[in-house]
Order: sequence, then structure tokens, then C-alpha cells
Amino acid sequence: MSSQDILKNHLTKTIELTDVEFDYFYSHFKPLSFRKGQTIINVGDRVDCEYFVLDGCLKTFYINDDQKMFILQFAMETWWASDYNALYNGEAATVNLDCVTDARVLCLSSEDREKMCKEIYPLEYFFRWRSNRGYVASQKRLLSFMNNDAKTRYEELLAMYPQLYNIVPKQLIAAYLGVSRETLSRLY
Repeated sequence: MSSQDILKNHLTKTIELTDVEFDYFYSHFKPLSFRKGQTIINVGDRVDCEYFVLDGCLKTFYINDDQKMFILQFAMETWWASDYNALYNGEAATVNLDCVTDARVLCLSSEDREKMCKEIYPLEYFFRWRSNRGYVASQKRLLSFMNNDAKTRYEELLAMYPQLYNIVPKQLIAAYLGVSRETLSRLY
């Protein structure tokens, strides 16, 4: 499936655009390819775009002063990823974004996203809807961290995203769950 088709199918689950509107919107994306392990955003970078994943898997993560990794998000096909604090607030990146696998993405600049939202109302609705869903998912994850043990969080993750088990190494799943690789191994 072409990158245009993947993006169009993604959008049409939420909004309708004419072919002319979609083509205009798509013309603002830059296709990029990355290799497994390649960095897209480093802490301290200026961030001016977000990435729509066509295929592959990305991870957004933070490494604390003790060199412990905390994964905030895995982004698989049709997911979006960036350092949103840096993107929306014009601050330096506070998280990293890199590739768990080889990946193809579409890059959309913040400037172009805002321009498109002003010119094509359904896109404004789409990006607001997407942000709301991301907020809800973050809230659910935070509540799960506060209320559930590692085994329950692992089961929830695999129930929601069973494909992760085949794509993401166990040590990264452990970092997402906030446990060591050894703890995860003891659970399963």
C-alpha cells in the first residue's frame, strides 16, 4: 500500500476530505526512512515536526541520571510520534525518539500542521481528536502504573497491542512497564 493510501485510510476513520483537500494535505509531508537503532530526536534538539509511521516501530524514551531508560511510547504503523512538549512549546527536546525496527515515516512540520488546520477544518478536528485520544491513553497508563502490579500491566499491554510481543525486544517492554528485564522474565 502506498504512503498516500496508508495516510488516507488513517484519516478517513475520523474525517472526510475531498481528493483535492487530501492531495494538498499530503503535499506537506516529507517521506523519510530510518534504520533500526537510528535516532530521530535527541534530548536537547529543536523539534519542529511530528512523524506518522507508515511501517516499522519507533520508541519515545527518557534516560534518567542513573542511566535507566523509561519508554513513554511505542509508535507502530499509523501512529504518530514526536517530543510533543518540545514541538508545541518551542522548547528543547526532553525525550529521545529512535527506531526499534527499520521504519518509513511521513514528517509533518508544526508550521504546516497549523497551516492545514486553519485552511481545512476537518484536519483541525482530526488533530484535536487525536490529541484527546492521546491524553486519554496517557491517563489510563498513569492510572495503571498507580494501581496495577507489573504482571497486570504486562497483560494489559499485550491485550491491547499483541503485535508488540513479536516486534519489540523484551528489555524494551520491561522499560515500558517500569521493571527490569529479569522481573519481566520471572513474570512469564
